[in-house]
Amino acid sequence: MPAKVYTDKDADLAVLKDKTLAVLGFGSQGHAHALNLKESGLNVIIGLYEGSKSIAVARERGFEVVPTAEAVRRADVIFVALPDTKQPGAYAKDIAPNLSKGKTLLFSHGFAIHFKTVVPPKDVDVILVAPKGPGHIVRRQFTEGKGVPALVAVYQNPSKQAKKVALAWAKGIGGTRAGVIETTFKEETETDLFGEQTVLCGGASALVQAGYEVLVEAGYQPEMAYFECLHELKLIVDLMNEAGISGMRFSISETAKWGDVSVGPKIIDASVKKRMKEALKNIQNGTFAKGWVAEYKGGYKKYNALLKKGEQHDIEKVGARLRGLMPWMKKRSVKGVQAAY
Repeated sequence: MPAKVYTDKDADLAVLKDKTLAVLGFGSQGHAHALNLKESGLNVIIGLYEGSKSIAVARERGFEVVPTAEAVRRADVIFVALPDTKQPGAYAKDIAPNLSKGKTLLFSHGFAIHFKTVVPPKDVDVILVAPKGPGHIVRRQFTEGKGVPALVAVYQNPSKQAKKVALAWAKGIGGTRAGVIETTFKEETETDLFGEQTVLCGGASALVQAGYEVLVEAGYQPEMAYFECLHELKLIVDLMNEAGISGMRFSISETAKWGDVSVGPKIIDASVKKRMKEALKNIQNGTFAKGWVAEYKGGYKKYNALLKKGEQHDIEKVGARLRGLMPWMKKRSVKGVQAAY
């Protein structure tokens, strides 16, 4: 049965008109939600820790910025726009002591609630509004009069108004312009982690590196391997994004189509699907979450080592040089860049 899609007519901004909305953090999602809500005519304040580099940025954008604890005290709806690993500490120190009956906690990812690294009191509403796009796209689409599709979910609803608040927030950030689908914290969290690990990030990057290595080890020029295994991937993904897998196949050569349908399933075969199921099982039973929390508490040692190893892969050096030959391509340096909170 297809999911119900909520649009502008299903959401009422008046639900939030007389409320104070606090955005804790001013990173990717935080800044986009805050600016969009403000331009939707709502009262938004920003909560940041003392010394945050984002304080000046948020003030330049016209926001009142207060310490996190004060933001929680003053707000009716509190958006916890912090990294998953930072949420438990911020919750214990600044959020929990200042929560009171009738307030609403809002998240854009269900990790902390689903895996119980944050356990809210029963007398507050707990909701999720998750745009299916990065913050800069959420912001850009809004300024263009459009929106990014979003998910909403309700975890706790003592007020009996939680879903209305979630839909109003989604409307305030532009989500209902595109369409909003109702889900659960469990479904959003587990499918999001699965997609990141096995297809979108982990699967795609490992597949690209493996293909590059096979060609280079077979004696082909690294530049050729880069073009065929990484550069052209965007062209294919764009076609899939615009028209689906069948639409992509319509746009490529017959030779490419035959290679796709006859060889692809031999590479991504039943053994890969079996390992995907194991990854999903580890997400569902909490093994991944426990390991990630332990990694954070241990100082990110393995995490940083694996990232550094990836940065030193030959495909990165070859890619940097080749991208320099493409003046039309927007280039980004991510060295040392972290989202601000």
